[in-house]
Amino acid sequence: MADHHGDQDVEAITAQRRLDCYQNVSQATPPSAVFCPVLFDGWSCWPVTEAGMTANQSCPDFIPGFERANTVSYKCEQDGSWYFHEAYNKTWVNYTSCVNTADLSFRTIVVSIHCFGYGVSLIALLVSLALLFHFKSLRCVRILIHMNLFASFALNNCLWLLWYYVVFDETAILISNEIWCIALHRVLYTGLISNYSWMLCEGLYLHTVLVWAFIQQSSLYWWMNVVGWGVPLLTTLIYVPVRAWLGEGDELDMCWMRDFRYDFIQQIPVAATVGLFLINIVRVVVLKLRRGPANEPSGGASRSTLQALRATLLLVPLLGLNFLLTPFRPQGGPPWEYVYEIVSAITMSFQVGTLRGGFSFFNPESGRFQGLCVAVLFCFCNGEVQAQIKRKWRAARFRSKRANSCTMTTVSVRKFVRTSGPQNGEDKV
Repeated sequence: MADHHGDQDVEAITAQRRLDCYQNVSQATPPSAVFCPVLFDGWSCWPVTEAGMTANQSCPDFIPGFERANTVSYKCEQDGSWYFHEAYNKTWVNYTSCVNTADLSFRTIVVSIHCFGYGVSLIALLVSLALLFHFKSLRCVRILIHMNLFASFALNNCLWLLWYYVVFDETAILISNEIWCIALHRVLYTGLISNYSWMLCEGLYLHTVLVWAFIQQSSLYWWMNVVGWGVPLLTTLIYVPVRAWLGEGDELDMCWMRDFRYDFIQQIPVAATVGLFLINIVRVVVLKLRRGPANEPSGGASRSTLQALRATLLLVPLLGLNFLLTPFRPQGGPPWEYVYEIVSAITMSFQVGTLRGGFSFFNPESGRFQGLCVAVLFCFCNGEVQAQIKRKWRAARFRSKRANSCTMTTVSVRKFVRTSGPQNGEDKV
């Protein structure tokens, strides 16, 4: 597999290659009087080549999906001009031979896993929202926070599916860098940040219940909405003008997909959620557990404290801290890299990117199955929701049996009336 340059700027690489091409490549005229001159096609440098001959060289190693071990060729025509592609109306090098077809097929499978995960998570989240909307008796601040968390994940999953199917494989759209594409990318990341802000709200609520037991619930929920939806909007409102005014060169291209030197603006809410606040929640819960034996007659932790501990433990897969179990990305290429990518696509809560030195950190792309995890933990495994579903099921069965009983009774009465009615010759009453 090609040794890619990771997050290095492709434009800077090609600019240097262009400079090297015209400075270092020999300009010596071949024996033939007709030849093709030195040419830089945007990726590769083609030396002086005799007319009728074909130049060959290794594929560029900085283009994702290209295999350096493969060879690309460029023909010098009999008239001393490089091959001209009539359909494209320009000189053109066919780089299709450079494509690593096996790697391309594998990446297609990984993308399919991503889309499947987003789709499954979206269905689970919508079902969860429908259940919680239907059971009005469950409405409380805790459940309302869960519903907002589900809504943020559902929104984010919809946006990622839209991105994959509309933009992801469309190079022309990325190159054109239209306003709607930039807007979609920013809305997508706003939805992503809302995932983390509502995770933070889950932790805030747990912390508040543990520390201030008698706080006013309506006021608390109002502040949860300010944090949950306000923080992502505020982050985007700060980030967009900063990037529009201070962005340079390729930072403003490709629908703003490339790294920006002020990306930390949108990473602060993520860092605050995953790091600082979770540590504080764990600290508070541990203190509560340590005080349990002194306060409880049975010598154990209270039921509410154990529930709080369980909720805190649920935040571990929710926040994707299982990622810390696999901090290093295999560098040896297939097959271990393929195994890693598949496992990552299925289990990881973040898209992994390799940084300098080999250490991996998360790149904020929401987990494909993280929404499913949220729906299962906070809705389908919720005892209150299960109790409401069982109650509705029993009520539906009871109504069905009662309706059948009434039908049988009506049929029996009608039969009795028909059999006990007036016989021949008798008068009808």
